[in-house]
Amino acid sequence: MEINEEKIDEIVLALLYLNFHGDHGAIRAWKSFDWDAMDRLHNKGFIGDPKIKAKSVLVSEEGQRAAKGLFEKHFGA
Repeated sequence: MEINEEKIDEIVLALLYLNFHGDHGAIRAWKSFDWDAMDRLHNKGFIGDPKIKAKSVLVSEEGQRAAKGLFEKHFGA
């Protein structure tokens, strides 16, 4: 089976939205998802570098908007 990585990235970003939390004026999300998907989201500019020692990543403003929109698209009623 061929895997659509773009769809995976959309769902991972949407699920990151579930655990957004504020940290000194920045938005962070726990990084407990597939490392390849997290690397792709970092390369797209949605999140900070997932390879740091912290258990969460910074979420860019663009990433915050995209995550909210994708969450509503895929999981909204």
